Amino acid sequence: MPARPDGSLVPVPRIPLHLARVEGGSMAPTLADGDRLLCRRVEGADVRPGQVIVVERPDRRGLLVVKRALHRDRGGWWVEGDNGEHSHDSWVFGPVADGLVRSRVLLRVWPRPRAL
Repeated sequence: MPARPDGSLVPVPRIPLHLARVEGGSMAPTLADGDRLLCRRVEGADVRPGQVIVVERPDRRGLLVVKRALHRDRGGWWVEGDNGEHSHDSWVFGPVADGLVRSRVLLRVWPRPRAL
């Protein structure tokens, strides 16, 4: 923690960024297995249609998945993978409640940096 000239500590706000890793091909061709992503923590109300987000699956608590937010549906977000043939998404587990939205993907940092 940084210190002031008098030696007292300056509180640093919690940085709302984190890294995530893509597993599987559900977001191809946008994202590939093994891609590393820079994400910003958000609330479900902060999401806009078309954004790529990280959500906790409502039917498998604790499992985080990367999907595209399409539209609001019964109080939650309808999310789908860009590769529909290989995606378990809202067609399987239904809409995702705002409370299960964890973050919005800002950019792919590895292997080829690119904003999303």
